[in-house]
Amino acid sequence: MIELRPFESLGAANHGWLDAHHHFSFASYHDPDRVHWGRLRVWNDDTIAPRSGFPTHPHNDMEIITYVRKGAITHRDSLGNEGRTEAGDVQVMSAGTGIAHSEFNLEDEETTLFQIWILPDRRGEAPNWGARPFPKDARDGQFAILASGMAGDVGALPIRAEARVLGATLKAGESVTYATNAGRHAYLVPATGRVRVGDTEAKARDGVAITGLDIITVTALEDAELVLVDAA
Repeated sequence: MIELRPFESLGAANHGWLDAHHHFSFASYHDPDRVHWGRLRVWNDDTIAPRSGFPTHPHNDMEIITYVRKGAITHRDSLGNEGRTEAGDVQVMSAGTGIAHSEFNLEDEETTLFQIWILPDRRGEAPNWGARPFPKDARDGQFAILASGMAGDVGALPIRAEARVLGATLKAGESVTYATNAGRHAYLVPATGRVRVGDTEAKARDGVAITGLDIITVTALEDAELVLVDAA
């Protein structure tokens, strides 16, 4: 099954400093058909105004992955961690037994990002945070694993779920394949560009929900930047 979820169909809330679009039910947006996709619970497409952001707030028992598309986000948390994550890079927060954090755009330009929440396989563990830059050429024409709880995924930021977050960049006309299995749930969003998955075309910021396939093939109809989650 391949289901297109056009950007225009997503839940939305514009708070002035934050323009948020929700692929799944979140906050005041609720769609009983879009509560989760397997263990993928949240995919928010956020635009954060310059010099603004999310003040300190708590989380527990959730794997929270932030993929920055433009600009940068600065993280601070109750463990004493602080870091700035730039466009194309990733941060991961395993909320565990509880953590409070803030996320601010301290730049003079808008920051755009995807925030992805995955339900953990293990609960009640100590909270943790990590971030890292990933070589941009490592995802040229192929998927690079950015965050993972799967055995053998060396070099990825760790998460506490049997899931992967992957990124790829494709030139127009290029294709990339990803091997999964039919019982898993994949969710693909082109950050930029227009792509085809099977017979389904998706433009930038559309969601593509995929299950029942062993091989996913994505073809770029325009230069494209892809983010893919593969979850149980």
